[in-house]
Amino acid sequence: MKNFSYFLFLFLLSICIDLQAEVFERKVLFDEDWHFSLGNMPTAVSASYDDSSWRVVDLPHDWSVEPLENQETTHMIGPFSRQSIGGFATGQMVGGEGWYRKSFVIAPKDSGKRHELYFEGIYNQSEFWVNGQKVYCNVYGYSSFRVDITPYCKPACERNIIAVRVLNEGKNSRWYSGSGIYRHVWLVRTSPVYIEDWGTFIRTTALTGGSADILLSTAIINHADEGKYNVRVSLLSPGGEVVAESEKKIRILQRDTLNTDFVLRVDNPKLWSTDTPTLYTARISLETGKEKIDEYEIPFGIRTLNFSVENGFELNGVKMKLRGGCVHHDNGLLGSKAFDRAEERKIELLKANGFNAVRTSHNPMSESFLTVCDRLGMLVINEAFDQWKEKKNPQDYHLYFESWSTKDIETLIRRDRNHPSVIMWSIGNEIRERAFDSGLTIAEYLKKEVLKYDNTRPVTAGINKQWDKEHKEMLSLEKAYRHLDVVGHNYMWRFYEDIHKEYPYQVMYGSESVATEAAQNWNKVEKYPFVLGDFIWTAMDYLGESGLGNSLEIDPQENVHQFMDWPWFNAWCGDLDLLGVKKPQSYFRDILWRRQEISMAVEVPVAEGKIRKVSFWGWPEESLSWTFPGMEGRKLIVNVYARAPRVRLYLNGRLIGEEKTSDLYKASFKVSYQPGVLKAVAWNGDREGKAVVLETAGKPVALRLVADKTELKADGQDLSYIMIEQVDKEGKMVYTSDRKITIASQGKVGSIIASGTACPNDMYSFQSLNPTLFNGRAMVIVRSGKKPGGITVCVSSEGLNSDSIIINSN
Repeated sequence: MKNFSYFLFLFLLSICIDLQAEVFERKVLFDEDWHFSLGNMPTAVSASYDDSSWRVVDLPHDWSVEPLENQETTHMIGPFSRQSIGGFATGQMVGGEGWYRKSFVIAPKDSGKRHELYFEGIYNQSEFWVNGQKVYCNVYGYSSFRVDITPYCKPACERNIIAVRVLNEGKNSRWYSGSGIYRHVWLVRTSPVYIEDWGTFIRTTALTGGSADILLSTAIINHADEGKYNVRVSLLSPGGEVVAESEKKIRILQRDTLNTDFVLRVDNPKLWSTDTPTLYTARISLETGKEKIDEYEIPFGIRTLNFSVENGFELNGVKMKLRGGCVHHDNGLLGSKAFDRAEERKIELLKANGFNAVRTSHNPMSESFLTVCDRLGMLVINEAFDQWKEKKNPQDYHLYFESWSTKDIETLIRRDRNHPSVIMWSIGNEIRERAFDSGLTIAEYLKKEVLKYDNTRPVTAGINKQWDKEHKEMLSLEKAYRHLDVVGHNYMWRFYEDIHKEYPYQVMYGSESVATEAAQNWNKVEKYPFVLGDFIWTAMDYLGESGLGNSLEIDPQENVHQFMDWPWFNAWCGDLDLLGVKKPQSYFRDILWRRQEISMAVEVPVAEGKIRKVSFWGWPEESLSWTFPGMEGRKLIVNVYARAPRVRLYLNGRLIGEEKTSDLYKASFKVSYQPGVLKAVAWNGDREGKAVVLETAGKPVALRLVADKTELKADGQDLSYIMIEQVDKEGKMVYTSDRKITIASQGKVGSIIASGTACPNDMYSFQSLNPTLFNGRAMVIVRSGKKPGGITVCVSSEGLNSDSIIINSN
């Protein structure tokens, strides 16, 4: 009786949800009320299977970031385990096998419609069933896929059951991937004759005489009898006015697909750019007689791209350099969960810190990510693969490349080709076979596949040096370059001139570089038009590749490995940390990119007899503070960064010294520490320029909460990022890292879904409501409720004034 009541409730709830979704007639978010369980349970495919004991989750979901059961702190802390197969590569977190189930009904009004499920991303291998019948499988955890489920669905008002199996096993990734249905799922409902979602391609063919010529190709699919239809295309301005329109009468054969083109002209177009990311909308309507049977809208931008050795990269005919950063797909404390707001915040932070381009490293990103890049004006190098046929890990994508890469590259291009932010297609990163005949053949094949679906953007890849078997001589990269329109170079700035001499027609950019070589890289970018830009590894910290950017205090005789093992879980090589806070290397980048005139940081002193060892991807341990209690009288190294020829340094109003800046825009001073005000001034020979100041903070007296948003949409999807800061009595940050705090909440509308710090090796503080502050900060992330109301977040610590903040869902 209990199960009958439960199923009846689900049945009625599903009908209500379906009826409420009428306003989203074509496409409905399908993220709510999935039942989830870990473990091997093949009987769960059955529609009659009882999943009432399973946990109910709303997508996006990532089980790898959730605390493990049966915690034993010697080898298991939160989501981290010493038994992790991926180890330092995947951030000490684990995968396994997970199952999801969801029920829904087709409302009477939708009877006879075609029903499609659209999964934006499941990591890793996945299979799904509808009403006990296997419908589809997918092997690449970053590929989106959509499947017509109409043949498997029951008649209107009968209960349908979807079951999804997700397998994330073995060594299959070089970074944290997450596990599960970590991106959105959609239910798409159309008539049997419909506009194919990925079958439309919009491109600007000419910008002349104050007008833009737009070529729109679209595909109409007929799952019914032969018939005549009218296709109408309307281009809408950002304000919603129709600025161009065209229509055609078509005839489609039974069970056929018809591709048709429309040429439209937009007068006085507003161009999409990084500064003015103006978006138009293409509305495609399918009509029979006076009845509209389908309508599909696609945002797009009017813009042109040009790449040349002489002028570099031009957007709408305007030269620009790519101030780039590589980004992985995870969202820090959230794991791999691709909330729209998480993707939006990531791009907001990068834009605010001077980036105008990102490289998706090394896989397709979520649709939300690209939509935000369109809306905020961020250029994108869209990358497909990290390996081809030769493996980097035993269970990685190389096992499936031969049989799946054609489909996966098609999915990537067709899904993303209408995003104006996308400027290049990358077919791979540091591919093992790149310099050999096998790699040459694969690159040619992949480029041909790209060009089938888009010939408006160049094909690129991230290429690194190739050595012989003895690792003594570099091999020629000619075969790696041959099928690339634009070459990305990983860590090869020293060879730009030599490469240009050998391949004078080749346009290039730094697809990966390190912070300690940022000046050398950017100098080449500014000097040579054929070098389009540079992409730092990485723009933001990410999970996995643990300790890649370490900066350690060690004994002089100690060796340090490239990666750090337990308890490290964060790469620690980003310009911004895991919370999105700007790190010292990013302030240096402000100087390189001419965003600021001067910046300053203080090297954190090491203990007597120790040395500081900085990894290739690291940055010296610097503090953005002049607060070192107990160090009075000790010589500290102060680094000042500026493009001015000289800099002056003052302590408490007294001139400490004047130094010439090096070719790397740096001047260093040894200063006897005493509390007060440290001021650096750019000195241009006859006048002082801008100044930067570091002040000594007092003792911490309070915790302060600062939210990026206090008003959220009551949709269960919106997020508020609340920064927790330790401050003195004057409100100045106190950057110490040894204080335990307690996070709590009151209220039933909304929930805390993540919390922790940016520390790369404090496992106890990750996903914890009792983290230890790192550099004076922690963070808590609140997910909105599904109805109006609020949640109060409180933070406290012994001996400090507490703080609270209300987050409302409206």
